Amino acid sequence: MKTHGNGNFKISDLKSVGLGVVIEDGVRIFHPEVITIGDNVYIGHDTILHGYPNSTLFIDHDVWIGSQCYFHSAGGIYIQDNVGIGPGVRILTSYHDLDKGQSKPIRLHVLKFEAVVLESGCDIGISSTILPNVIIGGLSQVGAGAVVTKDVGYRHVVVGNPAKFVRKL
Repeated sequence: MKTHGNGNFKISDLKSVGLGVVIEDGVRIFHPEVITIGDNVYIGHDTILHGYPNSTLFIDHDVWIGSQCYFHSAGGIYIQDNVGIGPGVRILTSYHDLDKGQSKPIRLHVLKFEAVVLESGCDIGISSTILPNVIIGGLSQVGAGAVVTKDVGYRHVVVGNPAKFVRKL
């Protein structure tokens, strides 16, 4: 049987880790060798950082990540400085490319990988989902429970499913 393992890790397994990092109990990290964590980062209880070979999961300085988040970084995740991420947030970087005319189960279609970027100072609300190939602009806010399917502009507020622009900060 194949497995990704149990997610247990040692800090020294990470590609690099800065000063003042707090990783709470229950955090699981898969493929820590592709994960970079900057200074003064907080990662809440029971979060999963799912790195993948040949990908990157980069967390810059002064980032706060709430409990029970799930980051799937097969396509790359880049979190810039001073980002806040609420509890239960999911960031996904792969999807199945649905070939027209194919009558096979979706999970058997080609898997595509695309990065997610959270620019400096943005805030991601509790239980939001960020889908592949999305950039969240600097100083923007994603409302609680939003499902972000396309880029969010600088200092924009988005809410809903799918997330829609409601105002500029």
